[in-house]
Amino acid sequence: MNLFTALQGGWPVTRQDAAILSERGTWTWDDLDRATAMVANLLGSLHLQGRNGHPPIVAAHLDKSVEALVLYLATLRCGAVFLPLNPAYRAAELGYFLEDARPAVLVCRPDDQEWVIPLAAHGQVGHLFTLGTQGNGSLLTHACLHSDQHETEPRHEGELAAILYTSGTTGRSKGAMLTHGNLLSNARTLLRHWDWRHDDCLVHALPIFHIHGLFVACHCALLSGTPMRWLDAFQPTAVLHHIADRSAPQATLFMGVPTMYGRLLAQPELQRDLVQGMRLFISGSAPLSPTAFEAFQARTGHTILERYGMSETGMLCSNPCRSREGARVAGSVGKPLPGVQLRIVDDEGAPLAADQTGHVEVRGPNVFVGYLGMPEKTAAAFTPDGWFRTGDVGRIDHDGRLHLVGRAKDLVITGGLNVYPAEVESLLDRLPGVTESAVIGVPHPDFGEGVVAVLTTQAGHVLDEAEVIRAMREQLSAFKCPKRVFVADELPRNAMGKVQKNLLRQRYADAFAQESRTQLAQARTGS
Repeated sequence: MNLFTALQGGWPVTRQDAAILSERGTWTWDDLDRATAMVANLLGSLHLQGRNGHPPIVAAHLDKSVEALVLYLATLRCGAVFLPLNPAYRAAELGYFLEDARPAVLVCRPDDQEWVIPLAAHGQVGHLFTLGTQGNGSLLTHACLHSDQHETEPRHEGELAAILYTSGTTGRSKGAMLTHGNLLSNARTLLRHWDWRHDDCLVHALPIFHIHGLFVACHCALLSGTPMRWLDAFQPTAVLHHIADRSAPQATLFMGVPTMYGRLLAQPELQRDLVQGMRLFISGSAPLSPTAFEAFQARTGHTILERYGMSETGMLCSNPCRSREGARVAGSVGKPLPGVQLRIVDDEGAPLAADQTGHVEVRGPNVFVGYLGMPEKTAAAFTPDGWFRTGDVGRIDHDGRLHLVGRAKDLVITGGLNVYPAEVESLLDRLPGVTESAVIGVPHPDFGEGVVAVLTTQAGHVLDEAEVIRAMREQLSAFKCPKRVFVADELPRNAMGKVQKNLLRQRYADAFAQESRTQLAQARTGS
């Protein structure tokens, strides 16, 4: 089934009800139906050609807007494949994606058109349109010339619906190919697991070039026929305004990344009485610190629901929504979702017992079919028996909950011993004055890698490196303790709030340079 058909099947019979309340007005369900029909008819009129046996690709390099969401839905509706791209990408980055994916259509911001044109030509993009956040641009100008009725193009569950490029922090960014079946199965599972109701209303403040905002948030709302209060960009005061607003439709759900929750906690007005109408707060895309988890609980009376997912798989695990199914545990992403199989294996691929740390592998109907144009990478990503190697490291406790301890590539091997950054970070985050930490490994002359901690602090708080190291030695084995501690104004993050440890490793690569020079001098003199 075409994913759009399934989503549209959840829309209420009364199509004049509000579907999206944006900063520029209200969209009804009928407005969405008619607008997606016109854009789908425009795309259909172009007689687009796909490549390598796949449907044609429509790429979007756009700021968030309801009209950008319409483009996504229209792409599904006409049977094409949607490729969302971070609007922060500049020429060199965008050029790579266009050459790699070879989209038939590219839609960009009006102000970017001049520098995008040569990139589109070089990437052999057949059609270029523009779309601005005010509904301006050539896409809607052309779409308005087409009918507002459209019969959805049939697609079976194994056909491609979307391509998401991985973050590409190491090596070439890879295009994860997701089918209609992948996306629909995951949305239906989340709808049941998170108890979406017809009287729910989602405060949507996430970007829509990523799985969290585009698929998890939008699919659940559209599939359940519940309205969204739509913010084109995250602003903590605007989010709290929507949460506090008791007019219909009243907000009941919020999805965010840890950075958003940190900024909400910085607002004094975030108190229990303000959020009394809310049913559920969900966090994902990056680990939520236990400190933030507990602070939010204390301030609001709400326990944030953490979940775990990836671009290649959609959502994999979730803490429980219903209290009868157990508590939401800080530092855990919960149990595997129905239909998802998950296992922990050692370096040789042998399954590990409960509470043993190893590599996380998954399989299920939500798992992608491969990387675009990269058969070798695809083959390497799957085990011979069909499990996807996530690249994450974690353990499953005796209650079946998954605890992530980091990415395999972020593992620090010091003196031949493994250090999992999340374990050290959880203790650093609890030190007085520390707001956040990141633990990395950088070259060390004796140990191969030395453990380094990079901290951010509360305003006016001064940290002493020796005191931090001493405090860690009281709680951890010596080999796990940071050998150097640095304070930064902020930690580098990608668009979804994940700390970019590759940039930190570059920044602090010379942390032990003096030790290296000393050893080299001693070796030369024989002293």
